[in-house]
Amino acid sequence: MQMRLSFPPGVASALTLAAGFVATAAVYIAVSNLEGEKTRMAFEQRANARILALRQGIDQAVEVLRVTNHLFASVEQVTRRQFHDFTVPLLRRYPFITAFNFHRQLVDAERAGFEAQLGRVAAASVITEMADGTTRPAPRRPRYNAIEFIEPMAGNEAAFGLDIAPNAERTATLARAVDSGRPSATALLSLVQDTRPHAGLLVMLPVYRLHAALGSAAERRAALIGDTAAIIRAGDLVQKILSSNSMLADPGILLTVYAGADDGLVHQVFRSGAALAGPARPPLVKTIDVAGQPWRIEVAQVRRPYLGEHANSLRVLVGGALLSFLMSALVAAMVQRARRVERQVRERIADLQLSNRQRDEDVLERHRTEKALHNSEQRFQQLVSMSSYWYWEQDAQLRFVAISGGVGAGEQADSARYIGKTRWEVAPALAETVSGQAHIALVRARQPFANFEYQTVYRDGDLRWYSVTGEPAFNEQAQFSGYRGTSADISARKLSEQRSEHVAQHDALTGLPNRSLLHDLLGQAIACAHRRSRPVWVLLIDLDRFKFVSDSLGHKAGDVLLVTVAARLRSALRDTDTVARLSGDEFVVILTEHEERMLSVDVVQRLMDAVAQPVMLAHEEFVATCSIGVAVCPLDGAQADSLIGRADIAMVRAKKLGRNNVQFYTPAMNEEAMERMRIESALRCALERDEFVLHFQPQVDPASFEIVGMEALIRWQHPEMGMVAPSRFITIAEETGLIVQIGAWVMRAACRQNRAWHEAGLGKLRVAVNLSARQFGAANLVADIGSVLAETGLAPGFLDIELTESLFMGDVTHAIEMLHALKALGVTLSLDDFGTGYSSLSYLSRFPIDVLKIDRSFVASITRDSNDASIVASIIALAHELKLSVIAEGVETQEQLDYLRRHGCDHMQGYFFSPPLPAAEFEHMLRKQIDVRGNAQ
Repeated sequence: MQMRLSFPPGVASALTLAAGFVATAAVYIAVSNLEGEKTRMAFEQRANARILALRQGIDQAVEVLRVTNHLFASVEQVTRRQFHDFTVPLLRRYPFITAFNFHRQLVDAERAGFEAQLGRVAAASVITEMADGTTRPAPRRPRYNAIEFIEPMAGNEAAFGLDIAPNAERTATLARAVDSGRPSATALLSLVQDTRPHAGLLVMLPVYRLHAALGSAAERRAALIGDTAAIIRAGDLVQKILSSNSMLADPGILLTVYAGADDGLVHQVFRSGAALAGPARPPLVKTIDVAGQPWRIEVAQVRRPYLGEHANSLRVLVGGALLSFLMSALVAAMVQRARRVERQVRERIADLQLSNRQRDEDVLERHRTEKALHNSEQRFQQLVSMSSYWYWEQDAQLRFVAISGGVGAGEQADSARYIGKTRWEVAPALAETVSGQAHIALVRARQPFANFEYQTVYRDGDLRWYSVTGEPAFNEQAQFSGYRGTSADISARKLSEQRSEHVAQHDALTGLPNRSLLHDLLGQAIACAHRRSRPVWVLLIDLDRFKFVSDSLGHKAGDVLLVTVAARLRSALRDTDTVARLSGDEFVVILTEHEERMLSVDVVQRLMDAVAQPVMLAHEEFVATCSIGVAVCPLDGAQADSLIGRADIAMVRAKKLGRNNVQFYTPAMNEEAMERMRIESALRCALERDEFVLHFQPQVDPASFEIVGMEALIRWQHPEMGMVAPSRFITIAEETGLIVQIGAWVMRAACRQNRAWHEAGLGKLRVAVNLSARQFGAANLVADIGSVLAETGLAPGFLDIELTESLFMGDVTHAIEMLHALKALGVTLSLDDFGTGYSSLSYLSRFPIDVLKIDRSFVASITRDSNDASIVASIIALAHELKLSVIAEGVETQEQLDYLRRHGCDHMQGYFFSPPLPAAEFEHMLRKQIDVRGNAQ
């Protein structure tokens, strides 16, 4: 028996949905009305709270003036200090008050005394008035109402002495206050203290004579002597009131305050919040009284999103709609349930029919799958044959039984030689390596392996590398049946890796081992020598004058020289020896000793001879030499870094001895290097610690034996090393660049000391100061010397700058320009150590030199070497011919003095007269000379 519905299921569902929607709409309207009323009441409550807060806050601000006025009502004569002390706390407490002031009423006869009183407070102050927005001296009039006190004074100077009597608005406001007996406010007006128009207002309260009758308005006007006023920024006042009541942070309220101004218009005083896009409802408008002035306050509610105001009604609407839909769906489900049963019966019958058809199709699909599997196997075989990998299988005895794809160049022939053999039978060397033995143990333990790499040698001698991956295979009974895996020829990759490793460990220019490989090779050589109890020589070779080649012929010529030297060193060594490039023009050679060939200096000499062969550089023949330092292991150490470092110390020693020689390391060299490091470290702090002192050696006139000048010589008084001689630290200072700062100190100290001796009346002597090569090359040398002379006050003519010939030879043109610039300062220029350098007469005639100094090496031998004596005589004659003065250095004997005096030497310097002396002792010598001269007169 079948059930029949009286109407279709869609009709029942629609009726249920319509009924639900009607009920939901009714409830939504009711809730929405309740929400609107609640929002209106909440807005009016917040608006009235703000209006009340403003009314109370403004009344409180007006009452502040009563407090100030009370001072004048209780004190007979209020002083300026009392007014300041009374009002400053109020200004701090009420920041919206710009200033408090007191207007005093006076007649014209009192004006002079009143202005004199103003002048004692602020110079040149007079009674002023406002005209066209600026202040000007007020004209004579019968009465004045001028500002006598104002606080704070800073920023209100323009209002001090201002007469408000001509201002009708302020006069009317004061009259209202007298008549009413209460504070009275002006309309909005422009303040002298504020550039904004209509920014504030004055609240005024009359001040009467003490003990006067104030019962009526007439009595109050008769007793009036002035008024107190508070200047208030209207916007700041409203801002302060609202912020103190935490009423500025409400984004839903827009509050606007309007007040009348002295121009007759109504101006906006304050606005909180952004402009409204459109009011949600009409604003609430109230008017309050501000000391007699009406202020209009408008409070509007900012339009809120509909969702924010009607959240509950929307929830009712959405909930009712969802419930209506659910009820409609439930009715539809119940109607359709009966029909679903009938439909399921029909579907079951159809499923049985479909099952029969699918069984027939499964049989056909099985045939298609078997055919696809056969095709897949064929594709796999083709893929393996085309791939660089090949597939292999091994039996339980680990012998190859199948190989698909080519193993090598011969493919079939190569595959055939694997079948029936194990991997280590095909590659016997595999069993002799550690990695090969580990691999054999792994496969015998029936473990999987991946990316195992090994090499094998073919019959033609070709070396090949292979990468192998395999996994053990087991039959259905879980018994081991062999291995299956893949292999690939990785010979090309291995060759690329070897090339990369060679590039990383060899110098790109010479092909020699670089620093990294050198340390490995030296470590191996040291270990081998230790086992055999044989020495190892480490040679550090540095090319002489390599920088000259690069600077003069270019870097390309330098590279050719390095490659040539590297090839010569390789050819001069045995196969067991090693040569590497350390850096730049430095090479390291490792010599090992064997029983059939002992190490000797001859081996090192052979290397020097090989390097010294001529080489063509830029079409020019060049002979390169080298300096070699040798360190011996284990005598000089057993660590690679230590041996290279000590060989470097020995090489530096060879450089100092004139280059092109060999030096073996000795402990004394290390002590010398440590001494150099200690001096260099201490030298960097010597200037800061004021450890340098100057000694002065006199320059004497040989005729009168009077001191005519002196040379400033630096000495280093170290707290631990004592007095350090210049020979120990000057060279280091020049190499490190510290000579520039030291030279500047010497220049300044020498000029300062000479100036002091001039002022002490010890003679107008000239002081000589040596200039180093680094100082001469400085770009600001002339300016620095000029500043030293200006700073110390020494006249330029009393400074003698000594320069050596070597300073000029690098760039003669630049040297001439520099010398002329120095000469333009007015200083004296001396050529020191003349005769030991280039001594070019052509240069000498072009240089603006004043003095020639004969080197002490010539002076020392003039009495025993006729050649040196002739040279000295020639130098003196040449200098006089060129209108130059001559100073002889190193005069130590009477014979030297006599010879130089006979040949007309102008001045002399040496231990015969005096050694270099400290400043105090030299000053004593000068004073003694003055005393002797005075006694002679």
